Amino acid sequence: MPKPVQGTYPAYFENYITKVNETDLAEGFNSQRPIINDFFDTISEEKAGFAYAPGKWTLKELLQHVIDTERIFNYRALCFARKETASLPGFDENHFAHHSFANERDWHSLTAELKAVRRATEMLYQSFNAEMLNYSGIADDNLTTVNATGFISLGHVYHHKKIIETKYF
Repeated sequence: MPKPVQGTYPAYFENYITKVNETDLAEGFNSQRPIINDFFDTISEEKAGFAYAPGKWTLKELLQHVIDTERIFNYRALCFARKETASLPGFDENHFAHHSFANERDWHSLTAELKAVRRATEMLYQSFNAEMLNYSGIADDNLTTVNATGFISLGHVYHHKKIIETKYF
């Protein structure tokens, strides 16, 4: 499925979609696999508890945020693909992070969870046919297509990888 065009997702997600170089969703997931499977494993348990400034998330909280957000985006994509007509709620990422208790977990459990969630994401998108990828729905009062949600998920990971590289190392 080709890269989504403006108007098939909220404008504030443009930043994520432009981070994805691939023009095909399946290629995007394939290209990002080394980040999911290897990049986060390079971070030590000691470093995982680090926050680069007061009030900022630790790496554990950031990774839990990536996991939670991917699950939320997947739920949205599934609902849209199944023609859900109800408007889906938004979420407050800081509220979720605060209540995740990610800092009580070990880093390995978080990276293992990320890998499992991403594998489920890939399987979910593989189950959608071309027609379903074009379906849309409303989440957080904004129209979004299934396809755009997949690209947003990819861009979200790239966004946070860059933050890790520039702010945490």
